[in-house]
Parts: sequence; structure tokens; C-alpha cells
Amino acid sequence: MEKVTPFGAAILILLLTIPPSHAGPCEDSIARVQAQADAAIEKRAGAGGWQKESLNATRNYQPTPRSIAATEGKYGRRLQRVLNALDLARAADRAGDVAQCNAQLDRARRALAAR
Repeated sequence: MEKVTPFGAAILILLLTIPPSHAGPCEDSIARVQAQADAAIEKRAGAGGWQKESLNATRNYQPTPRSIAATEGKYGRRLQRVLNALDLARAADRAGDVAQCNAQLDRARRALAAR
């Protein structure tokens, strides 16, 4: 039997402690809908022209899709519904609930398509 070196043992321990990572069954669909949501948020944010700088902007906070959507009034509420549905889809995907994931993705798509 071969002797295990301390370096080899450390690598073995490291490999055994890394949690398995795998893509959920809905991950690709979530990514596509997220890209559509990001594009809709960016388009809407760019359509408004210049606005007064917010307090968060003066504090150097980086905008997120959710924070941008929050500033867009009625249209922004719809975008927030899309983002909430995507969050729920991700949670369902992590839990392996494909039906719930697809239901939330459909909800997000309907909100994106609404005018």
C-alpha cells in the first residue's frame, strides 16, 4: 500500500469537501428569460432620458435589475413581477420541482409580453 503524502491528503480532503455542482433542469430556460428581462429593463431605463441622480447613485451603489425596475413606475412593477417569478423559478429549480419552475417561467414570460 502506498503512503499518502500530506499534500495528497490535503487535495483529497479538498475534493471531498467541494459540494457537487450541477445545472438544474430549468437553468437554460431561466437564463433565456433573465436575458429577456434584462433587455426589457435596459430598454426601459434608456427610454426615460436623464433623471435627477438618486441618493443611492451618489453613494456609489451599483444598480441592479431590481433597483432599476423599482424606479420605473407602473412598467417597473411589471418588471419586478418578472424578477420575482424568476427568483421563484430558481428556487423551484434548486428543489428539482420542474413543474413549478416552468409555471414561474410562464408567469415571467406573460408579464414580459404584457403591454
